[in-house]
Amino acid sequence: MGRLWKLEQGVKRFDSEPSEGLTSRLEVVDTPIAMRTTIILLGWILMFQAAGLSALRAAQPLNVFIWSEYLDPEVVRDFEKQFDAKLTIDLYEDAESMLTKLQSATGAYDIVVPPDHSVPVMVKLGLLTPLRREKIPNFKNLDPRFVSMPFDPRNEYTVPYQWGTLGIYVRKAPGKPVPDSWSVLFDPAASIGSFVLIDSMRDAIGIALKFQGHSLNSVTPSELKSARDLLISTKRRSAAFEGGVGGKNRVLARTAAAAIAYSGDAVRGMAEDRDTVYVIPKEGSEIAVDNLAIPVRAPHRDLAEKFINHLLDARVGARISNFTQFATPNAAAREFVKPEDLRNPAIYPPAAILDKLEFLTDVGGATRLYDQVWTEVKAR
Repeated sequence: MGRLWKLEQGVKRFDSEPSEGLTSRLEVVDTPIAMRTTIILLGWILMFQAAGLSALRAAQPLNVFIWSEYLDPEVVRDFEKQFDAKLTIDLYEDAESMLTKLQSATGAYDIVVPPDHSVPVMVKLGLLTPLRREKIPNFKNLDPRFVSMPFDPRNEYTVPYQWGTLGIYVRKAPGKPVPDSWSVLFDPAASIGSFVLIDSMRDAIGIALKFQGHSLNSVTPSELKSARDLLISTKRRSAAFEGGVGGKNRVLARTAAAAIAYSGDAVRGMAEDRDTVYVIPKEGSEIAVDNLAIPVRAPHRDLAEKFINHLLDARVGARISNFTQFATPNAAAREFVKPEDLRNPAIYPPAAILDKLEFLTDVGGATRLYDQVWTEVKAR
């Protein structure tokens, strides 16, 4: 009549009934062991269930579409931790590709960061959803100079994120003055070596217009034709078309002596290589404001508004500018921006330089002319 009996040291088979004393001892020991085992197992189950629920809560997705090198990874990690979120970040290098992607991927993104001149176009195309201002209390931190701007007069769709300028990022040549004109690109006689043009329709056409004494936003066919011809001839002497970051990287790698670049990208390059410098040409250039916006049919609108509000926090806004090296439109953030950055004219240009800068604007029906010019420049 063999039976199994649980002992403290394991499982033992007996060939006959145990003695009364052994039975008594087993009964005393067996019950609390079973209870403790059950309690421990239940505890582990509950712990794993709690961990699973926590993991589910931590999986609030937020899909961000933004320029490259334009968001501090530490700010991303802090937001994810504070709001139990997980950000997926897709990058673009020019406004045209951003617009094309957004039109073909409706409902894919929660945050997009368009430049000023793209906002009216995006609104007309129905690509942006209105912001619920009551959910963005840190809006109050913004500098009044960057509120109610012409491209979004009531800030119905956007809030400013960073601002900067467009200029020339150049490697200094020993014994030679630093170039101060767009002629270093457009005039063969003033060339200092290999150079890179910017792969952005409005930026490239705009600086060609500016060099020829016209507005960045000209809609005059003859002026646009002249800018086209200048870009085509210049392209034939250039090393390549690149985005702002790509151009900066070519100068750092010494595969180009000069590139058209955005101020923040250039300032970061200058920190890596002190033999490089950023210049806003004397003919004038472009000032630009990039903006935070929520695409239409964004799948996580509530979290997107929390993200915008988080980025408008004074300390967070300063951290972003300290990372990107672009200027902040956040007045409350300035006290936390590195003092040397506030004094850097490449980031915060003096009034005399600002007077020579223009914002790109929506050129309306003339966009077709710009498209035609750019197609011919790239094809020839």
